[in-house]
Amino acid sequence: MVHEPPVVPEPRTVPRATLPTRTGLLVFQPLKRRHCAECRRGPLPLLVLEDGVPRCLDCADLGHLVFLPSGDTALTRRSREESVLSAVVVRFNRRKSRYERQGVLVEEAALARAEQRCLADAEARRRRRVRDARRRSAQDALFTQAFAAEIRRLFPGCPADRARAIAAHAAERGSGRVGRSAAGRALTEGAVTSAVVASVRHLDTPYDRLLMSGVPRHEARRRIAAAAETVLRGWTEAGLGSAG
Repeated sequence: MVHEPPVVPEPRTVPRATLPTRTGLLVFQPLKRRHCAECRRGPLPLLVLEDGVPRCLDCADLGHLVFLPSGDTALTRRSREESVLSAVVVRFNRRKSRYERQGVLVEEAALARAEQRCLADAEARRRRRVRDARRRSAQDALFTQAFAAEIRRLFPGCPADRARAIAAHAAERGSGRVGRSAAGRALTEGAVTSAVVASVRHLDTPYDRLLMSGVPRHEARRRIAAAAETVLRGWTEAGLGSAG
């Protein structure tokens, strides 16, 4: 009978760290050379911990399973659904000090059935991805327009094409820039102003050249502050002049 390994692994076998949230069995890809405590075979590419000691997959009664690497979410989910016995494979990442999923072990017949299921609806899933991409693209276009409009409201003197460029850069999906933050999505004045200031700093002042010459970032910002403020004031006061 195969027992699940303890949540906190034996420190001499694998590093101490919080293991991934899981259901079912857990298998390790060891970082060091390990041998099975039962049959003495090794070094082991995969091992199971039983009572704090490593065992090979054969001795742990998992040798008949096949490895499915991470990457295809649908195939992984369906393989586990089809497989009576399965295990999650993890490896310790020293740099991040945590365990990371590498894939799953499933029955070979279950993997074959899962692959057939995925092939059967591959076209439907492809079409869904295309529809989702189009929807996201339309949403991004509307948001970029709104962001650019808010730039022009706050800085009437900012050229329209420049406002659009700033908005597109700040709001790029997956960029982590201010436009994708909660404040940016809410079009708060602070977030919009921050995007404009960043653009002016990089495109209208020698800020980038200072950084490339080795000037520390805070000192470079201090040196270009007046030039950036002049541009921003001009964009702001252009609206005030037309109003008067």
